[in-house]
Amino acid sequence: MFRKLTGGIALAAMLLAAGAAGAQSFSAERISNDIRTISADEYQGRYPGAEGERMVLAWLQGQYEAMGLQPGGPNGQWLQPVELKRYTPVAGGTASWTGPDGQSHPLTVGTDIVLRAVTNDGRASIRNAGLVFAGYGITAPERNWDDYGDLDVRGKVVVVIAGEPDGERFNGEYATNYQSGAYKADEAFRRGAVGVVTLVPMAASSPQWQGAMRGAGRTRTLTPGAANLEFSGAINHDLAFALAAAAGLGMDSFANTAGGSFKAVPLNGVTLSLDISETIDTLVTHNLLARIPGTEHPEETIIYSAHWDHVGGAAQHPNVTGDNIWNGAWDNASGTIGVLEMARQLSQAPRPKRSIVFAHMAAEEMGLLGAYGYAADPVYPLETTVADINIDMLPLSGSTRDIPIFGKGQNDLEDRLEALAAPLGRYVSDDHMPEEGFYYRSDHFPFARMGVPAIMPWHGWDWVEGGREAGEAAWRAKFAADYHKPSDEWSADWNLTSAVENLTLLYHLGLDLANSNDWPGWKPTSEFAQVRARSDAARQ
Repeated sequence: MFRKLTGGIALAAMLLAAGAAGAQSFSAERISNDIRTISADEYQGRYPGAEGERMVLAWLQGQYEAMGLQPGGPNGQWLQPVELKRYTPVAGGTASWTGPDGQSHPLTVGTDIVLRAVTNDGRASIRNAGLVFAGYGITAPERNWDDYGDLDVRGKVVVVIAGEPDGERFNGEYATNYQSGAYKADEAFRRGAVGVVTLVPMAASSPQWQGAMRGAGRTRTLTPGAANLEFSGAINHDLAFALAAAAGLGMDSFANTAGGSFKAVPLNGVTLSLDISETIDTLVTHNLLARIPGTEHPEETIIYSAHWDHVGGAAQHPNVTGDNIWNGAWDNASGTIGVLEMARQLSQAPRPKRSIVFAHMAAEEMGLLGAYGYAADPVYPLETTVADINIDMLPLSGSTRDIPIFGKGQNDLEDRLEALAAPLGRYVSDDHMPEEGFYYRSDHFPFARMGVPAIMPWHGWDWVEGGREAGEAAWRAKFAADYHKPSDEWSADWNLTSAVENLTLLYHLGLDLANSNDWPGWKPTSEFAQVRARSDAARQ
């Protein structure tokens, strides 16, 4: 539900513009020193499940205890365990398809077809499941798009095209969530399918398909809360054409899949059978949560989040010579300390009406797995979670005019942020880099996927001193030099001016939400509006 901005936002904007930002005072020096602490070599790159995890979580807990904040995890604890499962295919899997004539056609798993049982118990045994071709596998009412139509796919295997249609209907150069395999699996599972097979548009003899086959047997970590299908897989267009032909379907049956008028078609008489299994290894890591309980509506929650982990050190990179510790000072010791400093400032303000939670997520570098773990098993109901404000890699520059965000145009949190920024001569923009798919790459996204309005500010390029050209050049140089490299280390030369300015805006954004009664909403064109709408009754 889309709501107008509250009077609190307008008041906060006037106070900011007048230089009376309230009691908060973010300290660049303290932020810098704390980043230095948790990105030091002794923290060993903060790898989940290793000594670095224990060290950083113990340090964070000590900081929150000193502030007087409450534990925010389950059962009054600081930590929320997150169980990660790593799946590795077992050799000897079998698969075959049968046509209307009853003849069985064996398939070689890992050559003809990719199959993974990376859900539930790591085993899949399917007998004569019918097949359905569902185009892109997308149902997007806000875009007047429904590939499934009225077709019942319960107990069936759904075959879908990879990606999403080109064009402005699906956000042009910025991808939507509909392009992801996770969305397509969710939608198929919601409709009762037993598996999803992605059609990859290449020939069996192509080097690309052979490469895909070689990569299929790699160990994968299951995303917590993933659709509990029996299996997922991929086929090339040679096999797809053979299946269609056996069902008596010509290529005209698959026309206009990118035009919006296509509806799913059954492959009558064609079935798939398979037996596959995977070994499962389990790693337990932890999110850390601290909380300021609300005075009037403690069950309603605003979350500030950041991931504490990075990619480790010598134990995870045994073949690296020289500097073999990925300190992760920028990514994401800086965001971790940003959330900690946010808590320090908010803990000194009058307690708000709604609760505020400070969530330090695990295993972001493994695929947002700590945040997915929280979203799958939330400590505070997602239906009454007001918003997630995520901080990943604080900006390292002087003042900027722009505040880029991931996913511009998704929800009205950006309008609230704009209302705070405009009196200061600042503006909200997109992230400038559609090719990166940033909206799906940080811990705000598992919240968005579950319908919670979420925002992720990024690095401004429009410098007050030097303009866009200087700002973009500096950011690209920094990103190329240090992102996910051992050189991502703390430096006394970091300029945290922009970081402090952005944190100040995010402070007022969250505090206004915490003292209001309205609910930020998704914009009508957002793919997440329909997800949030399913729980509207909980927010009445």
